[in-house]
Amino acid sequence: MAKRVTGPEIEKLIQLLAKVPGLGPRSARRAALHLIKKKDQLLGPLSNAMGEAYDKVKICSRCGNVDTVDPCTVCTDDRRDQSVIIVVEDVSDLWALERAGALNAAYHVLGGTLSPLDGVGPDDLNIRGLIERVTAGGIRELIIAVNATVEGQTTAHYITDQLTGLDVKITRLAHGVPVGGELDYLDEGTLQAALRARTAIWGEA
Repeated sequence: MAKRVTGPEIEKLIQLLAKVPGLGPRSARRAALHLIKKKDQLLGPLSNAMGEAYDKVKICSRCGNVDTVDPCTVCTDDRRDQSVIIVVEDVSDLWALERAGALNAAYHVLGGTLSPLDGVGPDDLNIRGLIERVTAGGIRELIIAVNATVEGQTTAHYITDQLTGLDVKITRLAHGVPVGGELDYLDEGTLQAALRARTAIWGEA
């Protein structure tokens, strides 16, 4: 049995850091040690920032984005083309597309994809909110920017079926997104190419 070399407070910090995506137990220990060594410059400010985030972070009631205001900054930005909605699975995908800067549009975060095997149905996602936004009018194009996975394509087909017959053009990402690829891991050039080469699913080309 391994001997404990730190107190419970540091062990708890390591365990929590290890739950962050991309950080395993070893990386978490290195990160924790670096934070502790830089306690005044990093650990203190990080603790304060996390406390503020915990108190102020909200989920946008309109699009599902993460922000400190509701509606979020994206939804209230009058410089964006609010008649175009990019539909993504997760907030990380929204951030990835924003880094690419290929299209100045609005967004809608689904919160995942349909997956009957995992018990994820339409009511478990933010699909109803999307349909309400489109049926309310003023939307001319919906860009389905879900990941190129089986679940992603199933979700895209479901959304398309729900909106069939409405006066809205529905497109999807095309060239540049590989089958099985995830948006958050693609480079900006690939995302820009995929947005520019989107193809119609429904509506006029």
